[in-house]
Amino acid sequence: MHRSITLKRFLTAVTAASVALLNLTACSGARVLEALAPSESVTVQRDITFDPANGLALDVYRPADAHQAPVVIFFWGGSWQSGNRSTYGFLGRTLASRGLVVVVPDYRTYPAVRYPAFLYDSARAVAWAREHAVDFGGDPARLSLMGHSAGAYNAAMLVADERYLAAVGGNRGWVSAWVGLAGPYDFLPLEDPVLERIFAPAEPPASSQPVSWIDEHVPPTLLVVSEDDPVVDPRNTRRLAERLDRLGVPVEVLRVENLRHVGVVASLSNVFPFDDEVLETVSRFLGHPSASASVRATAD
Repeated sequence: MHRSITLKRFLTAVTAASVALLNLTACSGARVLEALAPSESVTVQRDITFDPANGLALDVYRPADAHQAPVVIFFWGGSWQSGNRSTYGFLGRTLASRGLVVVVPDYRTYPAVRYPAFLYDSARAVAWAREHAVDFGGDPARLSLMGHSAGAYNAAMLVADERYLAAVGGNRGWVSAWVGLAGPYDFLPLEDPVLERIFAPAEPPASSQPVSWIDEHVPPTLLVVSEDDPVVDPRNTRRLAERLDRLGVPVEVLRVENLRHVGVVASLSNVFPFDDEVLETVSRFLGHPSASASVRATAD
């Protein structure tokens, strides 16, 4: 048994390193992952404009026979400076093959905008998804948010700070659950000059941090983190989980090894056939968030 676990961890590490070399943000890497993703019984509709004023669009991935399916809105990462929705076809197809309607929207990045403009963009995407969920076979009453890295921050802020959804005529009650993958939730003081410019409008600076807004009304939460993440300090996840736990919010924490930063999101694809713990956990949680969320937020 020990040898089997060691082999799985070795294969996971090798695959995660290969994914990093492919560069998830490059067209070639994205095409490889999407080519490996399930395509049968998955319908894809791309380039749907949801915010014409800012030229923002989204893609929808859904089961061909979707009817009242859970809906998840995925926000991608890139330090609020880069990235785009087209990279994440692998994630959309994989989760759609598991019964979810997946919405992957744009949001504006620096230098075009600074904090908090990208949060209002994200809120508009949520409002669109809720309004149009039925059109794609989704259930607006089972709408979840998910994000990786900077996208996890966006999702966290929408469920923690009610201002953003309120600005689009909604509230946090719209969101039944959320998932954060390798996210920055408590990252002051800023040590990067670009990030300092991005978050300069925040006054006081702590108002830009999800941990500053967390309360007992946050929906059930799943946090996934790789303990060897060199990009976002895993302590961000630990501190957020501890606060959620103290407030009585149902929170589940999945700590993995050897995936580093990019591998956490890349594992929501078919490139980890020997170790699908992240995919299985996320699929279960998004399909039945209220029933599956459990308090496992103990610190290491």
